[in-house]
Amino acid sequence: MRENTEGLYSGIEHEVVPGVVESIKVISEKASTRISRFAFEHARKNKRKKIHCIHKANIMKLSDGLFLRCARTISKEYPEITYGEHIVDNTCMQLVMNPYQYDMLLLENFYGDIISDLCAGLVGGLGLVPGANFGHECAIFEAVHGSAPDIAGKISPIPPPCCDLPADAAASRRSRRRMEDPQRHRRSLSRSHETHAGCGRQRGNFGVRRRHHSGHGTAKSHFCRRRNTCAPVGYS
Repeated sequence: MRENTEGLYSGIEHEVVPGVVESIKVISEKASTRISRFAFEHARKNKRKKIHCIHKANIMKLSDGLFLRCARTISKEYPEITYGEHIVDNTCMQLVMNPYQYDMLLLENFYGDIISDLCAGLVGGLGLVPGANFGHECAIFEAVHGSAPDIAGKISPIPPPCCDLPADAAASRRSRRRMEDPQRHRRSLSRSHETHAGCGRQRGNFGVRRRHHSGHGTAKSHFCRRRNTCAPVGYS
């Protein structure tokens, strides 16, 4: 769970004197409490057992210290969920050596950006992992690496990355829960899994390379029911 509205990505930078620049890290109690509560609510609803808050409060005592205090305060409201804390550099090593000790991670913006890519590498690469951005009223689902504008609209044998498919499934899962239609939800997930299995020619960032047929036909057969229906956004 990554807070993505502030931190080092707030974009507040300035030049102190020629040759010296300063980047400001913004951490607020409001945003830290919001992401902490969201993480623990998600854990409770999805029967997760453990959350680790990832930080560097041993160095950044005020900013990361505030993030930790907010997480600790919220954790007391969820006694059934085990709460722990790890320093970010140690977490990177632990994820490579023994990732099974973790269930959920709660992170600031910058740490979340780095560790999400690290975790993607553990399961096959950025081409397999979806991303979800949640707000109070809506949510956006996409490939974790973004929209890949460098290949958008090009006629090439590159199939749409299958990370778009679990992202579609995640969006479906959220919407079906709200509409209380479990059958449609199951059909959406099944269709996504079938399409993913049918992508014989995989992208290079999957961690493997094959020389089989393109996955375009399979994807279009599931998501493009009629002629002239658009394929997934950003891909031909």
